[in-house]
Amino acid sequence: MNAARKPWEERSAALVVAPARPRKLAKVPFVELADGRLQGVVSSGSDIERVYVSSLTAANHSFHCSTNNNRPCGGIRRGGCNHLRALADEAVLQYGVERVARYVRAEVAEDATTGAAVLAAADPWHEPSAGAPVFSRFLRHLAYLELAATTEPLPELHWFPAGGAVR
Repeated sequence: MNAARKPWEERSAALVVAPARPRKLAKVPFVELADGRLQGVVSSGSDIERVYVSSLTAANHSFHCSTNNNRPCGGIRRGGCNHLRALADEAVLQYGVERVARYVRAEVAEDATTGAAVLAAADPWHEPSAGAPVFSRFLRHLAYLELAATTEPLPELHWFPAGGAVR
C-alpha cells in the first residue's frame, strides 16, 4: 500500500479529492469540473427564486450563462459575466487554481491564485449552450440531502464498490 494514501483511498475505485479550501455555498451552491467544462449553479443577487447556470468549455473556451428557465444572462460580454467569475472563484476555492486551469486548458502564471486569473488566461467568448444538463445534475445532488441518514446502499450509487470489494 502506498504510504502517502489512506487505506480507504486504496479501496476506492475513484479517488476522492479533498477541497483546496472550504467554501460557503450561498452564492455558488454547485460547482464541478465535468463533461469537459467548468460548470455550476450561481445564485441570483436580486431574486431568491432565480439561479444562473454557468459553464466554461475546456475545448474552445466558450461560455454560456442563463437562468434555470433558460433566459440568457443580461451581463454576458466578452470575457464572461459576473456569474461566470463567481463560479471560477469558487472552483478555485474547491479544486485549487492549478487543477481548474489544467482542466479548462488555460495557461496561468505560476503565481495565479484566483478564478479571475483562470478566466483571463482562457479569454472566454460567448456561445449559447444548454444549461439543463448542469441544472439537472445540481437537482440530483440536492435530492441526496433530503434522504434520511442510513448505512444501507443507495441503488443509484450501486456502481461504487463496497469497502474492500475491489482488489
